Amino acid sequence: MEKFGISHSVKRTEDQRFLTGQGRYMDDDVPGDALFAAFFRSPVAHGRITALDLDAARDADGVRLVMALDDLAGAGIDTVMNAATVTNRDGSKAAAPDRHMLAKDRVRFVGEPVAVVIAETPMQARDAVEMIWMETDDLPAKLDVDAGGEMLHSEAPDNRAFDWGLGDEAATEAAFQQATHTVSLNVADNRVIITSLEPRGCQAHWADGRLQFAYGGQGVWAMRAQLAQKLKLEPEAIRVTTPDVGGGFGMKVMPYPEYFCVAVAAMKLGQPVHWMSDRSEAMLSDHHGRDLTSLAELAFDADHKITAYRVHSKVNLGAYNSHFAQAIQTNLASKVLMGVYDVQTTYMRVEGFYTNTTQVDAYRGAGRPEAIYVLERLMDRAARELGINPWELRRKNFIRPEKFPYTSATGETYDVGDFNMVLTRAGEQTPGFAERKAADAERGLIRGQGLCYYIESILGDPSENAKIAFCEDGTVNLYVGTQSNGQGHETAYTHFLSDQTGIPMDRITIIQGDSDQLPHGGGTGGSRSVTVQSTATLATIDVMIAAFTPYLADKMGVEEADVSFDHETFRAPGSNLTPTLTEAAEMARADGRTDLLQHEARANLDARSYPNGAHVAEIVIDSYTGETWVDHYTVVDDFGNLINPMLAEGQVHGGVVQGIGQALTEHVVHDAQGQLLTASLMDYALPRAAEIPMIKFTSAPVPSTSNPMGMKGCGEAGTVGALAAVANAVQDALWDHGVRQADMPFTPNRVWELLTHGSVAAE
Repeated sequence: MEKFGISHSVKRTEDQRFLTGQGRYMDDDVPGDALFAAFFRSPVAHGRITALDLDAARDADGVRLVMALDDLAGAGIDTVMNAATVTNRDGSKAAAPDRHMLAKDRVRFVGEPVAVVIAETPMQARDAVEMIWMETDDLPAKLDVDAGGEMLHSEAPDNRAFDWGLGDEAATEAAFQQATHTVSLNVADNRVIITSLEPRGCQAHWADGRLQFAYGGQGVWAMRAQLAQKLKLEPEAIRVTTPDVGGGFGMKVMPYPEYFCVAVAAMKLGQPVHWMSDRSEAMLSDHHGRDLTSLAELAFDADHKITAYRVHSKVNLGAYNSHFAQAIQTNLASKVLMGVYDVQTTYMRVEGFYTNTTQVDAYRGAGRPEAIYVLERLMDRAARELGINPWELRRKNFIRPEKFPYTSATGETYDVGDFNMVLTRAGEQTPGFAERKAADAERGLIRGQGLCYYIESILGDPSENAKIAFCEDGTVNLYVGTQSNGQGHETAYTHFLSDQTGIPMDRITIIQGDSDQLPHGGGTGGSRSVTVQSTATLATIDVMIAAFTPYLADKMGVEEADVSFDHETFRAPGSNLTPTLTEAAEMARADGRTDLLQHEARANLDARSYPNGAHVAEIVIDSYTGETWVDHYTVVDDFGNLINPMLAEGQVHGGVVQGIGQALTEHVVHDAQGQLLTASLMDYALPRAAEIPMIKFTSAPVPSTSNPMGMKGCGEAGTVGALAAVANAVQDALWDHGVRQADMPFTPNRVWELLTHGSVAAE
């Protein structure tokens, strides 16, 4: 990689403090005079509020404040949560019912916040919540993704939030009419709970006319903008900070009602107010993920080349529009609608429906895993029905290397790619399947192999800020606009800056999560962080070198044009001075040149990168019990150039495990009244370490042309590829047993029923 990174694995430097208990999370820094918040949440999924009695709670020991929606509104704030909406196929606007920070007149899902209690201790706050009395006129709970049922919002009389489309419907229909072969498949993508290690929490303090707000999130500037808008404050009157964060996965990107309630309480009381959810509260109130069904269809010519693709999805949005939900399965999923295949005739239709369940929103991949899952499940079905090897069907339809840059049917410009090379590498690393399958059969076990070839589009703000400051003690601070949630950013950014400047890694400190330190930052999400932040850091280094060059030219007694920097030292012909950057900073400090001790830049990427790769899963099924487990897992990824392969591999492992979890065990279950039955880790089945095989990762880089480092994001790729790889492996195993429809999650009971009856009873 030369100039742009030496691409060797470096152990995570932040792990020392995490593993020794020195990490500082939301619950680790609670001021001694802090008050504590607790929320009264709806115990029913759907009902009109006929009475809400807060008096007993207000009179309870230690209680300082109790607020319902009227109290929030009385504070003069805007109580309506923001939510993106799409445009319907007919040009009309999608439904946009108000979602208030606390329930107004009606509750629409179990766990919806209705009131907040602020007390002197957490126990007092929770005890007072138990004293709140709410009466409701209960209404039927709507749980299915179809039009009709009990109306949730007057803005959507049939409970359809939107009916969105993209592509040429008529041309796609014509292609299907002319096709030699057509293949269709119904695919369900089950709802999951985004179970981060650390639940959500926040803390607010109002002092000297300024709001100090801390929360466990994925970026501070968007949160500051939301607080300013809703609380009607100037952005400069708000400082948002984020401590260490125990996992985000997209769920912690957006604002939640609790954050604004805590901020208002702090402003009213003039003391710090702290809130941290417990696990069941998180499972009820954190945004859920996925939850859609799709009918997908492919048209083929006589040579098995795809001529058209169309998909019709129905999405369960939950009770309200959450921050990004309408965009997830529409605009974001469409970015990789046709995956890595050379097809221009496509049509996508997506309908969103309101139900009496928790809202859905971004979860690792945000639309791209869902789109790839549907497409890659259908590719496997097509291979079976056409009688062609699934690997060869993909090869036949890949976008060829000479076609790049390639503009997809939905307007994405893939800059580079060599999909056949990557798939070939994957094949080379997965020999011996037939022998393993035969050996298993002799023991009453069923083995299947599944392939997924994915591509994803990097999302988020293409611009980012960075600042480099030289400290008096000889260390260097790098201020970044992204936010680590456990990915290893401190190591990656330190490694990159050291590689570009020669500053020793142990003298670099990463400063993140503070809106006072940089004018703007895009936060973390959409696999954007390392690519955009490194671009901004590179721009800042250029500014810094340009600033030091005339100063050092004078010191060296040479012309400015003669001074060069070789990523370690400044040099010039005819001068014996070869200062490093830190030495140059010390010289500048001694000369009073404080202007040379801090440098800042903002950089913009004109194009996104498109990581892609092949996932190959092998699963084994015990035919007597239905128990299903992943036995082998191989990943070959094109992430472009890597700063630190170890970090990239770690991201892949984490993403794959989340995909395996959804495919095999994770599933949100409600009863007929809308009660969440999977509201604890006793009931919601996260994957355990013992259930995960060794995951083999290989990098097969085709450097991106969309950024100067040739990088491609890797944060979400593991999940994007894992869902279909595991599901296709299960379908492969079940196919010879007559099972033609197999949907996640492949729990033992579900797989046993498929093997025994060929179908699954409705849950």
